[in-house]
Amino acid sequence: MTPDSVLASSPTAMGNSKSGAVSKEILEDLKLHTKFSETEITQWYDNFKRQCPSGRLSKEEFQTIYSKFFPDSDGNTYAQHVFRSFDSNDDGTLDFKEYIIALHMTSTGKTTRKLEWAFSLFDVDKNGYITKSEVKEICTAIFKLIPKDEVAKLPADENTAEKRAEKLWKFFDKGENERVAEGEFIQGVLDNDEALRLIQYQPPK
Repeated sequence: MTPDSVLASSPTAMGNSKSGAVSKEILEDLKLHTKFSETEITQWYDNFKRQCPSGRLSKEEFQTIYSKFFPDSDGNTYAQHVFRSFDSNDDGTLDFKEYIIALHMTSTGKTTRKLEWAFSLFDVDKNGYITKSEVKEICTAIFKLIPKDEVAKLPADENTAEKRAEKLWKFFDKGENERVAEGEFIQGVLDNDEALRLIQYQPPK
């Protein structure tokens, strides 16, 4: 299951009480910046307000929802990193717009905007650079998303989180203790489809 399929198939996944309508401004903005339709956005807004009457989603609530996208594996660690990357003001919550953009950005693709987000995901300490230890930390979270039966089929050079991190790090042509800037990260992934595959987990269709 992916965010897209949940979005299309689970209109009541978040609860059952009454809610107001999404503002036209937010609706137009999300239609412009995501691939979701007006119907999908409206449906998700209704669900969001039922689950979060305050209009803010906590990290724990986000983890619960996000983990449902990966029923056969452990999505909690990855969800924590996704939440951190979108909680731009560090207040421990996401509003509806941030939540929908999070769903959009974490679906597969390699637009520059998605790669900018991917960089922020790997930049764990938010200092503007990525280190090898941060790559290993996120690769470990991604690896937990992969069901055990799929792990068994992985190539020998990426069948552990450590090997996956090592393989990804080599694409950036950096030493053990060097750092990768945002532009270098984006260019490295744009130039290598293998690197793009390694920075995410795409469930088989």
